[in-house]
Amino acid sequence: MGKEKQIAIEVLTHLDVHRVRGIALTPTEGLARGMAVEDTGGPLKAPVGRGILSRMFDVFGNAIDRKPAPSDVTWRTIHQAPPPLSRRSTRSEVFETGIKVIDVLVPLERGGKAGLFGGAGVGKTVLLTEMIHNMVKHHQGVSIFCGIGERCREGEELYRDMKAAGVLPNMVMVFGQMNEPPGARFRVGHAALTMAEYFRDDEHLDVLLLIDNIFRFIQAGSEVSGLMGQMPSRLGYQPTMGTELSGLEERISNTDAGAIMSIQAVYVPADDFTDPAAVHTFSHLSASIVLSRKRASEGLYPAIDPLQSSSKMATPGIIGKRHYSLAQEIRQTLAQYSELKDIIAMLGLEQLSQEDRNIVARARRLERFLTQPFFTTEQFTGFKGKFISLKDSLDGCERILRDEFKDYPESALYMIGAIDEAKAKTSTGGQNETGTHES
Repeated sequence: MGKEKQIAIEVLTHLDVHRVRGIALTPTEGLARGMAVEDTGGPLKAPVGRGILSRMFDVFGNAIDRKPAPSDVTWRTIHQAPPPLSRRSTRSEVFETGIKVIDVLVPLERGGKAGLFGGAGVGKTVLLTEMIHNMVKHHQGVSIFCGIGERCREGEELYRDMKAAGVLPNMVMVFGQMNEPPGARFRVGHAALTMAEYFRDDEHLDVLLLIDNIFRFIQAGSEVSGLMGQMPSRLGYQPTMGTELSGLEERISNTDAGAIMSIQAVYVPADDFTDPAAVHTFSHLSASIVLSRKRASEGLYPAIDPLQSSSKMATPGIIGKRHYSLAQEIRQTLAQYSELKDIIAMLGLEQLSQEDRNIVARARRLERFLTQPFFTTEQFTGFKGKFISLKDSLDGCERILRDEFKDYPESALYMIGAIDEAKAKTSTGGQNETGTHES
């Protein structure tokens, strides 16, 4: 057989001394009984090293960006054990993203795993691109994007978006595309993690690992399980689903050397949160970020729903009493406004009591303050991107809740960074109508 027509097969079980059962990682057209099989003598390997930065790879570590293969790399097996407990960091640290609504209401864990939920067109890719930008610029870290079961169109668009945003030099992309066999989709996550572990353990860097979509990893495992002849479990899922997912997720952690922090897009089958795939995925997540189409249509970007999103880090012991009580007060104000919306729609704002009107005014100003211009959308919106520290974000929310900005127009708080910019915006008369700009 020619070099172009080689078929890669990974051995999964030894049936007896003379027989093995394997899973194909490449298409099997032309495969026939009696063909010779060559033993490579080793497992599937992934390239690691500085040479993989700004490149795009498949599950075998082949460059798929139409550029020459990287030269200064070494190859490591993709089957690595999770770091031992003795090497893991026991401190719960908050990872500051520079995005107000996330840092204040849904703080992310350094070395933790966050789920990103949202339909098409609500800003998932823009949010991920911005987080990659902030990781590179403010944390001197590396980002790895792992596409599991991605459409090739999505991968190509993302590559161009990252290049335009200027974040590609500190980024690696790994794809197991939708048209590839289940074996390739099942192993691409492990290949990406092997690259991430190199930057964490050898280069001592913080790594942002983006996985889109973790459900497709489970789905690929289900297909592999069926091909291996295993008895299906509940709802047709593989009996080893919990173990397989844990084998991947437990490698995402922070150690004494650095941290791998993961943001995973999660597809929930038929919006059924009791589905085994969703249940097993949720058990690993430390935060859930939910994107809302309604907020996106109102021009409130990032379109994160503060009432649906949650984080296990949001406790007084981790983020401190002031931050915790402020976050609770913000949620309470936004929840009360949400309840009052029906009354306002039917009877108008004038029919509310003065106290309720104050709540509405605070909530609307908070909603606008929690929007912010992104670096990665500067060329589309004309707004200069902002990285806002947690201190400035909390300070702004606290001053809005204390009614310091009740006499300012709502538009003065829209798409700004720190709260003092509202005063400058009002004094120069540069405010625009709220919600007219989309990013």
